[in-house]
Amino acid sequence: MHRNKQASDHIQDGSAFCDITSVVPAPCCTILESISDGVFTIDTHKRITSFNRAAENITGFTQQEAIGQYCFDIFRADICERDCALGKTLSTKTPQINLPAQIITKQGEQKPIRLSTNILKSHAGEVIGGVETFRDLSDLEELRRQIDQKYVKEDIVGKHPKMQAILSFLPDVAESGSSVLLQGPTGTGKELVARAIHNLSPMAKGPFIAVNCAALPESLLEAELFGHVKGAFTGAVRDKSGYFLSADQGTLFLDEIGTTSFAFQSDLLRVLESHEFTPVGGTQSVKSDFRVIAAANLQLKELVAQGQFREDLFYRLNVVTLDLPPLRERKEDIPFLVDRFIAQLNLQQGRDIQGISPQALNALVSYSFPGNIRELRNAIEFAFIACKGPHIELEHLPSEIVHGNSSQPSELSAQDQEEAERIQAVLHHCRQNREQAAKALGISRSTLWRRMKRLGILGIANHVS
Repeated sequence: MHRNKQASDHIQDGSAFCDITSVVPAPCCTILESISDGVFTIDTHKRITSFNRAAENITGFTQQEAIGQYCFDIFRADICERDCALGKTLSTKTPQINLPAQIITKQGEQKPIRLSTNILKSHAGEVIGGVETFRDLSDLEELRRQIDQKYVKEDIVGKHPKMQAILSFLPDVAESGSSVLLQGPTGTGKELVARAIHNLSPMAKGPFIAVNCAALPESLLEAELFGHVKGAFTGAVRDKSGYFLSADQGTLFLDEIGTTSFAFQSDLLRVLESHEFTPVGGTQSVKSDFRVIAAANLQLKELVAQGQFREDLFYRLNVVTLDLPPLRERKEDIPFLVDRFIAQLNLQQGRDIQGISPQALNALVSYSFPGNIRELRNAIEFAFIACKGPHIELEHLPSEIVHGNSSQPSELSAQDQEEAERIQAVLHHCRQNREQAAKALGISRSTLWRRMKRLGILGIANHVS
């Protein structure tokens, strides 16, 4: 194994080709078939002459499909068009080392890679072609984006037609700079979509500020958004910039916008129209240039009709509206989401769980997921705790999924639904600490428990963070 790793390192850094040129043409080269880097060779006409197993796995093309084809038809890298690394190596006889690139796989998926090239010589020293090695950086890039929260639309899993339509529209939405309203039940990934819009937009270099309006009391929400001056209220011991100013040259994401009061909505409307505001207790207005993306768990148009949301603010936010479907309406996405979550958790926890059994996957697909994608991810994270083998089995899943029980009532009034969403948001903000959540809501812990039981969210709160 050490010898194979050493050989791989020699190939990747472009050195010591005299050690491997004699074995590269061999179709069953043990070393090249056992390393994780993709390797292929070409002749002087750029036709592929060998293609190892890792190259098959990374590109999606089989050895039989690749050999004999032009390298640019199989290894579809962005640098092939503007600055072909192998072409430069063949013409200058100079290695190209550790170049960044993006390839498009046979399945149409984009993958980030690093590649190196060098000439390939015969035993007599004659140049007979070139060799290229490349390393798939997809996992590293995904982990980096998770750490930096620099999500792009490729991070959003969605094969369902509704999700495909949203994903295809995202670049245009991002470029427009218009206000965006995201609607969908809790846990459908509204913040992930908001971050993708920000990172695709001209304001991507600016901050992304996320505010959960339902998790903050009315008075605190105003102070947090507008900022305050020293002495504005008890505890204001210094001036503090609010989220409006912090989001300057960036994006302000206002989640749970439907839970705010009419008074706050009126103040927010004035800020959105002028981008000027006055900190709490202050006398001078402040200007900030930011884009607003708002999100709601309920249809804001219905709240307007019920007199619970300002019509003028609704139309100010409703330039572009994206409705994210609940997971129960896009069950064909569950296998892809499960694969994504297993890959993420393997990276985060240093595990090597290889997949999920058909029985366990069937249980997930059969479950209604009232907590949507967030509940699905929590179920897979729970399974990682219980699973000690290479595959997630049925017994590793939470009991309500195994037995097919969904705790949330099938029908709630709009008012009850809003209360349930608010309680869940506060619980999430308090990291599921019911005592802290009760204090934030201004009720006792027993009252909170009774309301959760009435609304049917006890089971959800136990498993959805």
